[in-house]
This record gives sequence, C-alpha cells and structure tokens, in this order.
Amino acid sequence: MILMKDIVRDGDPVLRAVAKPVSFPLSAEDKKLADDMMEYLVNSQDPDIAKKHQLRAGVGLAAPQVGRSIQMAAVLVPDNDGKIILKEVLSNPVITRESVRPAALAEGEGCLSVDEDVPGYVPRHDRVTIRYQDLTGAKKTLRLKDYPAIVCQHEIDHLRGHLFYDHIDKKHPFNIASDAVIVQ
Repeated sequence: MILMKDIVRDGDPVLRAVAKPVSFPLSAEDKKLADDMMEYLVNSQDPDIAKKHQLRAGVGLAAPQVGRSIQMAAVLVPDNDGKIILKEVLSNPVITRESVRPAALAEGEGCLSVDEDVPGYVPRHDRVTIRYQDLTGAKKTLRLKDYPAIVCQHEIDHLRGHLFYDHIDKKHPFNIASDAVIVQ
C-alpha cells in the first residue's frame, strides 16, 4: 500500500524529469504500480481508511510522484455527490485536442507532492481530448470537460516534468481570462 511517506515531495528531481513511455505488455512491476496508485486514490477518498493511514485525499497520482519516471497516471474523479465519474489508469497519455476557452478550479489546485498551499488560479483548458493506452495496451480516447479535464491535465503535467504552480501568474495569481470557466 502506498502511504504519504512513499510520495515524492517537491524538490526531488524525478518530479521535473520528462517521464519515459510505458511499453506493452506491462511488466509485473508496472501492473503492480498501476494497481497500487489506484488503491491509494480509493483509500484516500474513504474517510475512515484515510484517517487510519493519514492519507491526504487525492483524485490523481502520477508514477513520478512515487519515484517512477514512466508515463503512467491513475485518476479517480468523483462528482459533487461522491459518485465516481472517471476511474482509469492512463499510460502514455497525449492531449490531442484542447479548447481555446480556459478553465480553473475556484479554490486553486493542490498536489500530493506539494506540501504547502500555493494560492492562485491554474489556467487549464476547459475541454480536452486525450489519447492513451489502458492497462492491456489498448488505445483509448477520452473527451473531458471541467473538473475531470483539469485533473487529467494536472496528471499529464507530472509526466512532462511540470507542477501546477508553474502555471500560476506570479505577479497576479488570481488573474484569469474573462471568459474562463471557474469550476466549483
């Protein structure tokens, strides 16, 4: 089981490296990593398990965040009622289309690898199309908008060596385009 002590923190070079593509069929080690990352997300969203193991809640976890520089990320996104609307492990994800209209989370973004709060809007694309491979190697496409789109862009950033606060305007952290979608 992945615990908070296993999550790489800001400052570790693995978080700034461009991750290597995953090859298929997946090795036993990579399959276990995918399962372990998803298990962390499931456990972190269960209040009792999270409290018992002192897990910070997460909706996404990328392989570099647990010290593996490979292009794999788990996402587990609930809606406002707690119903899961996206549960997938993305391998070798690529954003193939993106909206011109920006979006940002109203409360800003956080990250399991970044312990301090970094206030400000993180401009993302409101809609994205992502091409990726599932755990069998099958090529899949996701079309996402609003919160799920933001979560996946955050995780894909991890695979490119970027952290969410890289996108925040340093001088005016709460400035964003007037037509931006502010996701609650």
